[in-house]
Amino acid sequence: MPSLTRRGVLGLTGAASALGLSWLGRRGVQAQTTAGAAGVYAHAAHRSGPVGRVSLDAFNPSVFLRSWNFSDRTAAERGRYYRETPRPDGSLLREYELTAVDREIEIAPGVFFPAWTFNGQVPGPTLRATEGDRVRVTFLNQGSHPHTIHFHGWHPPEMDGSLPEHQVMPGDRFVYEFDAEPFGLHLYHCHAVPLKRHIHKGLYGAFIVDPKTPRPAADELVMVMNGFDTNFDADNEVYAVNTVAHHFMHDPIRVDVGKLVRIYLINVTEFDLINSIHLHGMFFDAYRTGTRLTPSESTDTLMLCQGERAVIETRFRYPGRFMFHAHQSEFAELGWMGLFEAAGPRRDT
Repeated sequence: MPSLTRRGVLGLTGAASALGLSWLGRRGVQAQTTAGAAGVYAHAAHRSGPVGRVSLDAFNPSVFLRSWNFSDRTAAERGRYYRETPRPDGSLLREYELTAVDREIEIAPGVFFPAWTFNGQVPGPTLRATEGDRVRVTFLNQGSHPHTIHFHGWHPPEMDGSLPEHQVMPGDRFVYEFDAEPFGLHLYHCHAVPLKRHIHKGLYGAFIVDPKTPRPAADELVMVMNGFDTNFDADNEVYAVNTVAHHFMHDPIRVDVGKLVRIYLINVTEFDLINSIHLHGMFFDAYRTGTRLTPSESTDTLMLCQGERAVIETRFRYPGRFMFHAHQSEFAELGWMGLFEAAGPRRDT
């Protein structure tokens, strides 16, 4: 059987139609020299959008945006996975239960990916603590391969999850325990070899450590940029933020005009050297790694290498819909594109 290209896989799996690239649309591309501007926009993916919808029963990217420490669960369910206990110094002991499990996930309408997951979802649950808290994570490996958890930040070497002796075999468990530091935006991921396969298959999540003096109140969003190699040729066929291609084109992120919006942005896209975010109609302050309280730059486009992250802040001045996407055009066309919807009276300053 001939090898399948990135575009060929999309055509064969149906992801082409999922991303708005129907055969009719392709004919429109060929005819655009005679159809003029109307022909161009008739087939544009940002207008026609994905065909069909992904089921949100198992994972909803919009819910993931504003959830951490299992806040999306009922009180009874949350208690199974997360507990916090005050300590004499005023900090908290935060205890988490994370389980590796193999699970097929839907990443575009009709396109399924054989993922390795933390707690059945990609990205894994967002963990959040305050600097100085004690973090205790009980990890159970119910997957079919050895796995670990490697946390970015300070911790003893035996908690690193990176060496052969750190591997947790299927059916076994391990307890990771360390103090949450430094403050900033971090991540956790499997560090078993081959590393790129274990990360690409879905074993990663956000780890936020807040400063002891809290950042200003804001509408906070967790956005994880990821990609999926659906035919395992070391080249991604689908891109997204929070896993589901073009989800936020269907369900724009609702924000308030004038209110501070804070985005915790992480890039875990394997196989591509960089990923990026571009916000239309505005600029934002970027705090790379989130370990300082003064911005490193003010921009409308931010590039991140694999594993890099940044806290970005902005205020929407005008009501309406604002596009955001990767500024690698191919990534945007293959799923990494969405909309903010700002509500409220216009503010010019």
